Amino acid sequence: MKVELIKNLALELGLDLIGFTDITPLNRIKNKLKDRVDKKLNTEFEASDLQKRIDPKKIMGEANSIIVVGFPYFYANFNGNDSKDRLFGKLSRSSWGMDYHLVIKKYLQKLVDELSQYEKFDYSIITDTSPLVDREIAYKAGIGYYGKNTSIINQTYGSFIFIGYILTDLYLDKYNSPIESQCGECDICMRSCPGKAIEEPYKLNPKKCISYLTQTKKYLDEEESKKMGINIYGCDICQMVCPKNKNIKESTFDEFKPYKTNGVVYIKEILIMSNEEFKNKYGDMAGSWRGKNVLVRNAIIALENIGYIDDEIVEYLMENKSELLKPYIARYITKFSSK
Repeated sequence: MKVELIKNLALELGLDLIGFTDITPLNRIKNKLKDRVDKKLNTEFEASDLQKRIDPKKIMGEANSIIVVGFPYFYANFNGNDSKDRLFGKLSRSSWGMDYHLVIKKYLQKLVDELSQYEKFDYSIITDTSPLVDREIAYKAGIGYYGKNTSIINQTYGSFIFIGYILTDLYLDKYNSPIESQCGECDICMRSCPGKAIEEPYKLNPKKCISYLTQTKKYLDEEESKKMGINIYGCDICQMVCPKNKNIKESTFDEFKPYKTNGVVYIKEILIMSNEEFKNKYGDMAGSWRGKNVLVRNAIIALENIGYIDDEIVEYLMENKSELLKPYIARYITKFSSK
């Protein structure tokens, strides 16, 4: 199949960031991944099978090509409800709007349906829930280049892009080439990272990354907690300081606007809301996949970091029976009691 046909059909769906690559294993990063495992830098969110991480054929044996689509999600501002007079924590822009997994699958399925009118084929739609290293596939397909913070940076949309792709048994008439890094001598992302997670250019220690800390269920000590600030889910600092993200084009996907969340989490609200209320307000956002208690834990840590004391909050927390939250509640109340 001709890639120009795929591009044109994608454009009709509003997908203007698209690339194509072959199905060969991602051998360029094989040693890097092995080194991460050897140094115990791999996280619980990564597949343990190295071959599944680098070989698309392990995911779809009959695949011949990969169609890669970038979904920009950056919105500079959002005129929602005023939050200046309410106690709030930060959400990464990746979790401002609707869960991107659902959005990606919806659009890629539409693209598949359009392509199927020209030629029947087998396929598998992939988001970041697969073992494969999405960023390396996007890099191979020319979607963007690696920044020193290991994000993929696109010239038009910067690094605020979600990655989705279609493994297919189609043979395509041409593929894109990778783009070399344009970071130059800049290291502002490395210097700005609150967790000092970017230990070397293009080398991230995920276990120091604030985004990881907001998602893991492992115990977070006081040092780790302090670095989280008021981040409830994710962290955008290394992206927001990046010069390549200045004056980038905003997203065209309304699904990524924070209509429900206003781009923040109201701390008191999430501490006292029921599971049903949480599901109704936050169930559609990407950050909800870790469950309510992880975000509540992060809200408690945010309270601890800003030194906010409230009798109503303490009373509610003392009634909470969650095993995950128990050590954080105890730590917060101990600090409260000593005031």
